[in-house]
Amino acid sequence: ANLVRRAASRLVGDCIKNRSSVYSFLDQSAVRLLTPSFSRYTTSTRKRVSSTDPLLRVIETEIGFAEQADDYDRVEETPSGFPFKMEDKPGGKTVTLTREYEGETVIVEVHMTNLVTGDKEDDEDEEENEEEEEHEDKPEKPKQTNVPLLVTLSKKTGPSLEFRCTAFPDRIVIKDMWVTFPDDPSKDELAYEGPSFRVLDEKLRKAFHRYIEIRGIKPSMINFLHEYMINKDSKEHLLWLKTLKNFVKS
Repeated sequence: ANLVRRAASRLVGDCIKNRSSVYSFLDQSAVRLLTPSFSRYTTSTRKRVSSTDPLLRVIETEIGFAEQADDYDRVEETPSGFPFKMEDKPGGKTVTLTREYEGETVIVEVHMTNLVTGDKEDDEDEEENEEEEEHEDKPEKPKQTNVPLLVTLSKKTGPSLEFRCTAFPDRIVIKDMWVTFPDDPSKDELAYEGPSFRVLDEKLRKAFHRYIEIRGIKPSMINFLHEYMINKDSKEHLLWLKTLKNFVKS
């Protein structure tokens, strides 16, 4: 009887040990299954955070440079006698000037200043200027920073006259001109735009230059617009950098 009790006791003990081993094995297996998943998650999180850090540092450095520039927050005073009302929307690429002149509405769309850098585009502009001078033998002029303008002259009814101009510090050059029909846009698709401005008779070209000058489009306003648009470009660049930073951080 004692032998039977000892055998039964040993058997129960072995079962308990085996059950503990099974539980231990299951616990270890569960840990092994869960650990890699958690590890992969934390690793991907670290990678995501670290992948944005270098870009953020560069953007923040650029923002610092932009804020140190002298012209990013400079305010250009409108010169006395400036005949136009100015509209400048933050985030836009252009500034709009408007005025009334003897029953006409004059609208000037001022674009960002073209800074002279010596790149290919400057060379193309130079070639265009040479064509306008009809290949006459003249001393070569140094390249100049300029401001692109789109001038629109309109009356209460009827067609409008538009000029695409380039404004230099000492002169304004008309590149093209055409007639538009604000009251009937369908006519714009069929309207004959006329010959290229540079092939017009010299007297006619000079008369058109005088025509827009009387309406306020003259070199005396260009220095102000040039400085104003350079400052605007600096402000818009800084705003753009800050928008990029907010996107990358989010």
